[in-house]
Amino acid sequence: MNKLSVVIFGNEPSHKLPAQLSNYNIVTTVTKCSYNFESPSYLISFSELTKIVSNIQTDYVLFVTNNVSDIPETSLHRLLNVADSTEASLIYSDFLSHSSDGVQYRKTIEYQRGSVRDNFNFGDVILLRTDRLRSALSETGNDLLYSAFYFTRLILSEKNDFFRIPEPLYTGSRIDHRKSGEKQFDYVNPANRNVQVELEKVFTTFLSKTNSLIKGQPIQISFEDYFEIEASVVIPVRNRVKTIKEAVLSAISQKADFDFNVIVVDNHSTDGTTELIKSLQKEHKNLIHIIPERIDLGIGGCWNEGVNHPNCGKFVIQLDSDDLYLNENTLAAIVETFYKTKAAMVIGSYKMVDFDLKELPPGIIDHKEWTDENGRNNALRINGLGAPRAFYNPIIKNFQFPNVSYGEDYAVAIRIAREYGIGRIYEPVYLCRRWAGNSDADLSMEKENEFNFYKDRLRTIELAARRKLNA
Repeated sequence: MNKLSVVIFGNEPSHKLPAQLSNYNIVTTVTKCSYNFESPSYLISFSELTKIVSNIQTDYVLFVTNNVSDIPETSLHRLLNVADSTEASLIYSDFLSHSSDGVQYRKTIEYQRGSVRDNFNFGDVILLRTDRLRSALSETGNDLLYSAFYFTRLILSEKNDFFRIPEPLYTGSRIDHRKSGEKQFDYVNPANRNVQVELEKVFTTFLSKTNSLIKGQPIQISFEDYFEIEASVVIPVRNRVKTIKEAVLSAISQKADFDFNVIVVDNHSTDGTTELIKSLQKEHKNLIHIIPERIDLGIGGCWNEGVNHPNCGKFVIQLDSDDLYLNENTLAAIVETFYKTKAAMVIGSYKMVDFDLKELPPGIIDHKEWTDENGRNNALRINGLGAPRAFYNPIIKNFQFPNVSYGEDYAVAIRIAREYGIGRIYEPVYLCRRWAGNSDADLSMEKENEFNFYKDRLRTIELAARRKLNA
C-alpha cells in the first residue's frame, strides 16, 4: 500500500499535474478553492473534507494546489522522511516560482502560535499526518461551508508541531499578479462576506477552546484627566515633500469647538520636507514641528515622540503624511465618538483615492465585520483594523508604540482591545491616497512575509497574555 495519498485543490480540474504524482493514490480533486489566490487558504466544506479524509487509507496525505508545475520524486521522499523524523502533524517547505525575471526562490514563513490568520501562506504543497487530520476534523463543526480546513489546522497547531523545511521542494506558478497594495483588501471585499462571517465564527470557537477568548464588557473611560489641549493630530513624516503640505493643511483646517493642535514628527527628512514644515509653522500657531534627537526611529518611535510631547492633547489622532481628512469635520466626529463610546481607541473608515481624489477600488474600507460583542477577538484573525486611528492619551502613553515602521498600530490596537473598548465610525472620514510611494504599494513576497511574520509575533504575544488573563 502506498504511504501517500494526494488531494488536488484548485479552480481548474483539467490542470496537468506533475508526472511524479501519478505514482501515488490521487484521492480527489477539489475544484472550489480559495478566493485569495496568492495565499492558498484551502477553503473547503466540512462534508467535502470529511468525505476526502474517509477515503484516505495511507499514513500521509499531500494537499497540492494546481499552481504546482513540478515536484521531484526526491522532494516527495524528503517530505515523508522529515515527517517520520519529526512526527510533525503538518509539513511545508520553501519553493521556486516562475516570473518575468526567471525562476525565483520563495521563502515561506515559520509557523508560530500566533499564525492564526486564515490566509497564512503555507505555499502550494502541505503534507499532513492522516490520523491527526482525521482526529482534528472530528472536533470541528459539521455545518461549515468554507472553513473546515482552517478550523482543523488551528486545532492541529495547538496539539502538535508544524514543521517548515527551508528548502525549495517544488516549483509553482503564481496566478495573482496584482501588487501587494491591491491584494491586501481582499478580505473586506463584500463578495467574500459570507466566507468572512464563517471564518470569524470558527476563530471565535477556537479561542474559546484554548482559553484565549476575551469575554465580558470592556473597561469604560470617564475622560476626567485634565489636558489644556483637547485633541492633537500626529503626523509622522520622512521625505514626503510632495504630500506633507496638503496633509498638514487638511489637519489645520479642521473645525471644532475645542482647542486642538497638529504635531508633525519630522524623522530627519532630506528632501525639503523639513523646510516646508518650518514655513508652514510660521503661518499656523497650532502647528508643532518636532525633529527627534534619535536617528533610529521607525513610525512607532515617531508616534511616541508626538504622544509624549508636553503639548499633546487628551485625544491623539492619526494622519499619515500621504493622506487627507475627508472634510473639516473629521476631528470633531472622532472626539465625539470617544465621549459617546467611552472607548480607549477610535477607528474610522476611509476611502481609497488617487492623487486627483478619484475613488479607487475597492472604494470605502469600513471594516463592518467589527462588532462591539466580538471585535476584540476577531481582531486577532485579521491583519488590520482600519483608519484613521485615534487614542486616549493616558492609555497610549502607558502602552507606547513599538519602534517599527509596520504593524505599530496593530500592536497597540490588540493590546488596548484586551481591556478597553474600541469605538468605530463606519462612514468615511479619511482619504487614503494610493501612489507608487506608499510603503505597502508593491511589496515583494519576501517583504510581505517579513511584515506578516511580525504581526504573527504580535498575535503570539497577545494570545499568551489573554490565556494568562483568563487563567
